[in-house]
Amino acid sequence: MSAAPRTEKPAGRFRRMLDRLSTSQGDLESQELREDSRASGCTRISECDDRQIVKVTGTLRTVTLRPRAGVPALEAELFDGTAPLDVVWLGRRSITGIEPGRRLIASGRISMSHGRRVLFNPKYELRPLGQE
Repeated sequence: MSAAPRTEKPAGRFRRMLDRLSTSQGDLESQELREDSRASGCTRISECDDRQIVKVTGTLRTVTLRPRAGVPALEAELFDGTAPLDVVWLGRRSITGIEPGRRLIASGRISMSHGRRVLFNPKYELRPLGQE
């Protein structure tokens, strides 16, 4: 007579709390960003292919002014918990509200540059402050 296979029970509240306490802050933020991307109907950055028109969401990690071919360009790195995306606004030195830590939704055509995903001059929507 063999014993019936043991079924795994869903994690209880205490187990979820322990898991949350033992997880790094970066992992928690990545998980939250992945869930936000799924909930808003956006494509995950890691799933974006070259020349694809996409709508993505995430948090701006860095914002820098870096000229491209002698033209000012505001560059930001958008991260959604799966992969980074370089967002570039050509001809702009600054944009009000575009700052590290800010969440936004961007849409446009993805291109690849030096092995990284890039979105040039996207349509974008800043997420309201306080929802970060």
